Amino acid sequence: MKKNIRLTIEYDGSRYAGWQRQKNEATVQQTLEDTLERLTGKKVELIGSGRTDSGVHARGQVANFLTDSRIPPERFSYALNTLLPRDIRIISSEEAGMNFHSRFSALAKRYRYSIVNNPSGTAIGWQYFYHVPMRLDVQAMEEAVQYFKGTHDFAAFMAAGSPVKSTVRTIYDAELVKDAPFYHILLTGNGFLYNMVRIIAGTVIDAGKGKIEPGRIPQIIASGDRKQAGPTAPPHGLILEEVYYQTIPENLMQQAVKLDISRK
Repeated sequence: MKKNIRLTIEYDGSRYAGWQRQKNEATVQQTLEDTLERLTGKKVELIGSGRTDSGVHARGQVANFLTDSRIPPERFSYALNTLLPRDIRIISSEEAGMNFHSRFSALAKRYRYSIVNNPSGTAIGWQYFYHVPMRLDVQAMEEAVQYFKGTHDFAAFMAAGSPVKSTVRTIYDAELVKDAPFYHILLTGNGFLYNMVRIIAGTVIDAGKGKIEPGRIPQIIASGDRKQAGPTAPPHGLILEEVYYQTIPENLMQQAVKLDISRK
């Protein structure tokens, strides 16, 4: 009898061409599926909560797969970690209900975009921070990020050519966390368009550089014009922090009520 196994996965995306399996490219999904085949002796289809781009990292990616293996669900994490490369770790494994789908069951996701703002950058952990050498106006960045909260049409913050039915998304919470010279843009929402987080990050950074007036951001959102938003920030500063299922944290729901946001 088949079981539905849920994995929580952490990975450094530096040497991978993103999450999704591709021809002639090393990806996280491919590496995991190949390792699961070695472990179980059968081909496995691994379903992720969503794609991450080439060079993007994750602390809390979630995926699920069906298997008739006799390995206890909670032991998959240990068994996989003995076979996987060091830049992919299974944080936990458990049996989920047969109706659980890592993508379609997700209620919200939280992303972090990290910046180091000093002349020299950082040697330790450099691959997780976008280095911005010029001085940033942190107050302008704090103001800018607040405008992204709520339900909006984020067409201006999507990479061109993305095939989606709707560009409307809800951002439950958006904040700038300061630990100078390190700054983190945290975004939690019910869904994100292709490159949306990186374009928001690029726009907030441009506000810090004085290139975009923070008060213009509502106008940029309303325009739906990608050219008015900031650049797409580099992928290595982005981390998928967490995927929420069943419930959204209470503090986010309180924020949603304050903003009159309905949950999907």
